[in-house]
Amino acid sequence: ICRKSKGKPNGKKPAPEEKKLYLEPEYTKSRITDFEFKELVMLPREIDLNEWLASNTTTFFHHINLQYSTISEFCTGESCQTMAVCNTQYYWYDERGKKIKCTAPQYVDFVMSSVQKLVTDEDVFPTKYGKEFPNSFESLVKKICKYLFHVLAHIYSSHFKETLALELHGHLNTLYTHFILFIREFNLVDPKETTIMDDLTEVLCSSSSGSSSNGSGNGSSNSAGAQNHVKER
Repeated sequence: ICRKSKGKPNGKKPAPEEKKLYLEPEYTKSRITDFEFKELVMLPREIDLNEWLASNTTTFFHHINLQYSTISEFCTGESCQTMAVCNTQYYWYDERGKKIKCTAPQYVDFVMSSVQKLVTDEDVFPTKYGKEFPNSFESLVKKICKYLFHVLAHIYSSHFKETLALELHGHLNTLYTHFILFIREFNLVDPKETTIMDDLTEVLCSSSSGSSSNGSGNGSSNSAGAQNHVKER
C-alpha cells in the first residue's frame, strides 16, 4: 500500500492512502495491441533457451530504457530524492558491495549503464555462432530483470501522470504486461520482489491473457550474485 507517512504518536491520523492512478479502469484498458503475450513469451521448440533469454532480455532493456527516457526530464534529484516504489526504497550496491543511497535518476543510470555493459559483452551475451554462454548467464539475466522491474515500477508509482500527459500509458501497459509474463514464464524474478505491483499485474495480466497467467507461480532461486540491493519497508 502506498502511504506518504505512518501514523504519528501525537494522535494525528495517518495520511490517507494515495490513490493509484494507474489502477483506474479507463487507463488499465489501454494497450497498443491485443496480442496474446502468454504465447509470445513461450520458448519456441527450435530455439536454445539461453538464446531466447538473451534476445528477449536485450529487447526489454532497450524498450524499458526508451520508456524511461520519455519521462526522464521529470525524474530529477529534487522530485525523486530516493529510488522509491510506493513505500519501498531501493539502494544500489557497487561492485565492492558498498551500499549507495541514491536518487531515482542516479539509480536508473546505474541500472542502464551496468545492463548496457553486460548485454554488449561478447563473453556474457555472445552473438557469434558457436560461442558458449557463461555458466553464470541465468543468474545475470535474473539480476538484469530485477533491475528492469524496479525501473518500470518507479515509472508507474512516480511518473504515471506524466506518462498519461504524453499519451504513452498504452505503451507502458503493453510493455509491462509482456515483461511480467516473460519473467514468470522462466521464473526470472522472485515473486516476493514483484508483490509491490501485484495489484497492477493482476489487472493487466488477467485481462490480457486469461487466468493461466494470474498466479505468481514458482519462486526462483535467488542467487547471491543477483541480490544486489536491499529493500527497506
